[in-house]
Amino acid sequence: MSDVRHVLVLPDRDSAEEVAELLAERYDLPEEPRLRRDALSGEDDAEDAQWLVLVTDEDGELDPGALDDLAADYGGWLEEDDDSDEEE
Repeated sequence: MSDVRHVLVLPDRDSAEEVAELLAERYDLPEEPRLRRDALSGEDDAEDAQWLVLVTDEDGELDPGALDDLAADYGGWLEEDDDSDEEE
């Protein structure tokens, strides 16, 4: 089993919370999507922080295109996380 983590980037907290709720309703996820605030590089202003929705996809069954479309509906996008748990 290879865990995949999808990262959806949203412009604000309200959008991130709505997307996380929709994901939990639509998909049989092993754990609830997690929210995280992420400041843009070089930005000191807290208003410029983006919100991330982290989704664990243990079986790699979630469609990245559908996730990207959902994020786009809320002004965001899907960014794949390069942090994987692969054995070397």
